[in-house]
Amino acid sequence: MKELKFDYTLPRYAFSKVAGKFMLSQYWNSKFSCLRFGEGPEPKLPNENWVKVKVKLGGICGSDLNLIFLHDSPAISSFASFPFTIGHEIVGEITELGAQVKQLNMKERVVIDPILSCEPRGYSNPCPACRKGNFSLCVHKAEGNIAPGLLIGSCRDTGGGWSSYVVAHRSQVFKLPDEVDDLNGVMVEPFSCALHSVLQNPPNKKDTVLVIGGGVIGICVIAAIRSLNIDCKIIALVKHDIQAEFASKYGADEIIFLRKSLYTKNLAESLSGKVLKPIFGPEVIQGGADIVYECVGRKQSINDGLRFSRSGGKVVLVGLAGIIDGIDWSMVWLNELEIKGSFAYSTEDYQGKRLRTFDIAIGLMRQGKVDLSSLITHQFSLEDFKTALHTAANKKTRAAMKVVFEP
Repeated sequence: MKELKFDYTLPRYAFSKVAGKFMLSQYWNSKFSCLRFGEGPEPKLPNENWVKVKVKLGGICGSDLNLIFLHDSPAISSFASFPFTIGHEIVGEITELGAQVKQLNMKERVVIDPILSCEPRGYSNPCPACRKGNFSLCVHKAEGNIAPGLLIGSCRDTGGGWSSYVVAHRSQVFKLPDEVDDLNGVMVEPFSCALHSVLQNPPNKKDTVLVIGGGVIGICVIAAIRSLNIDCKIIALVKHDIQAEFASKYGADEIIFLRKSLYTKNLAESLSGKVLKPIFGPEVIQGGADIVYECVGRKQSINDGLRFSRSGGKVVLVGLAGIIDGIDWSMVWLNELEIKGSFAYSTEDYQGKRLRTFDIAIGLMRQGKVDLSSLITHQFSLEDFKTALHTAANKKTRAAMKVVFEP
């Protein structure tokens, strides 16, 4: 089968780091880069509790681009096994069942929760986090009877969505009802990331919420708040026209464009804050949002999240920030801010029950409370991966939101 693998070696890493600074396409367009396209064997079931899935659509995530552009912290490499097939946003069809898999059937349409926690790794006595259903906090992501990997798409034993086939433990597989088409199916994973951040850090009624970032995750955070019927004011800080269109479509009350000379003043006015001038450096904001969902993971977006939060407010770090210099933490202690990280998805308290985030996401789609299919603006074959990655990396010029592979 055809597949796109990430193959770390020191020479490949060094070449990509240097060449990529001069030409972005060198991260994927050179035989010396860490990204490799080629033929490979189909992944095998690790044991009788696993299934094989034929990939129908595999999404390109911002975290995948971080990986290819070598933006990830080296610490994350401890939770990966090289070379691995990339891709963790997956909708597909079951083509093989392990002998102990009873609740699933051949040819069923499914989506996959890619987190490789205790149960997929063969632990009969789960860690404390997994016992509570907090699978994203599992302490065994580098251990067990499969190779290290935070998730499918960073583990050499499972394959990934940027190929024709992937294997998953039965606990990771969720059936798709007929009401949820494939385009929404491939959006279940990113929508679950957003749902998790909102359900773990819900706004109160009449709160003012600031969502920083108009990419897929930022739009999904807005969609999550509205699909959960949370009555709050949402202000979206975006860069591009297409992001503004989607932010408005999915429920943002106000849109502020990230324009250097104007956005601080405009955003402060929307948040009923005051702009104070320091002796030099960025303006200081007195007042701000009750909750900020930071969905970019860059220096400017994090600094904005901290300075546009009100005294005693909360900043939820949803964007995958790595090692970043130049963050001004003054407002954290001055305004006694609560800073909360958010990673992936888990088990949530929802309508009086404990439910997997994926189940909630699929249920909201089935009920018609959210339709994210329009966020998929581009589809490519695996063979056309260079154009796909160029499109995903140049969202403004290509008017792109979610780019997916169709193996």
